[in-house]
Amino acid sequence: VQLQAFGGGLVQPGGSLRLSCAASGNIFSINVMGWYRQAPGKQRELVALITSGSRTHYADFVKGRFTISRDNAKNTVYLQMNSLKPEDTAVYYCNAVGTSVSWGQGTLVTVSS
Repeated sequence: VQLQAFGGGLVQPGGSLRLSCAASGNIFSINVMGWYRQAPGKQRELVALITSGSRTHYADFVKGRFTISRDNAKNTVYLQMNSLKPEDTAVYYCNAVGTSVSWGQGTLVTVSS
């Protein structure tokens, strides 16, 4: 499975961004897709997951602000990020888990005034 992430950028605190992750290859093997993030000097951490049955799981620090969704027709997973905070600044990575684990290339989100 190959993953390509899009949508990062610079946004002011309180603003919104939507990240996209397009999957290609052996997409039928994917069970779970998710978004992780890694801030400078910190470990990579889970942000949100969505299963093939569209069940979702969120890290506590994004509950109520971020929404993960998927468009099966487009083989794409989205992360809608609202009410962004400076501490959300990080490189965001798309992840897919099935018969193997795949990572996208990462997209930088910077929240700053």
